[in-house]
Amino acid sequence: MRIALLGFGLIGGSVARGLRERGLARQRVEIVARSPSGEGPRAAARDGVIDAAASTPMEALERADLVVLAGPVPTVLEALDALAGPWGSALAPDAVITDVASTKSAVVARASALRLRFVGGHPMAGRETSGYAAAEPGLFVDRPWVVVPATADDAAVDRIETLARAVGARPMRMDAADHDAAVAAISHLPLVLAAALVEAVAGPSGRDRDDWPLAAELAASGWRDLTRLARGDVEMGTGIVATNAGPIAERIRDVITVLEGWLDELDQEGGPDDAVVEARLRGARDRLEAMTG
Repeated sequence: MRIALLGFGLIGGSVARGLRERGLARQRVEIVARSPSGEGPRAAARDGVIDAAASTPMEALERADLVVLAGPVPTVLEALDALAGPWGSALAPDAVITDVASTKSAVVARASALRLRFVGGHPMAGRETSGYAAAEPGLFVDRPWVVVPATADDAAVDRIETLARAVGARPMRMDAADHDAAVAAISHLPLVLAAALVEAVAGPSGRDRDDWPLAAELAASGWRDLTRLARGDVEMGTGIVATNAGPIAERIRDVITVLEGWLDELDQEGGPDDAVVEARLRGARDRLEAMTG
């Protein structure tokens, strides 16, 4: 099998490294990668992680049995259009296309409209760092890999689930809308909240609050942990928010409601009720501890 990776940052690089380290790629498949800069694929070829760094998309796609689109959502949508047009002629006759983008409804809808043999995918793993240099062979181990069959045939779905298992992930079939609603809560909302926290505390870009220099000097692990996602890939984040705006907006409204409850408690005459504050903090902690067992 020949696998073409279009886009080769953290996720694409980790797919290649995961396959290579587990020994599957060397024995059973050929991996070719291409990125706009070409830097990641060239480094991976030198490392022996991939078989070749392609200089053009057509070169990467030549005879490919499996295409993995590993860029931001807008880039994935553009690639789907090209695969339904000039790029498609390069593929093997039974080629399957998948992606690893963080939103699924827009991507699956585009692929279906173009009548591509496509299975949506989203490995639930990542870091705030980006690029091939940040790739890890074990990034997906024991993590869910969402698979959105949409209108794809069983053989195509099986090929994507085999890929997920090959890098140690757990395939999990979902509907695109259900996926987007869920990740809006546990992934995309935290991204927006991290950016909003920076804006609220430091001030908007280019206009620092007067008290920000002192606050920044005192900032420690709590600030770092809560703002970690705001340090990530801006292009990737923009694509996420633009293509999952409705579900994210719904979750933001939920947060506003909860924060208004906190504000009412803090603003009441005589100060907050300690027992109420303790109960809310304890309740949040208990919810999180229940998640980890």
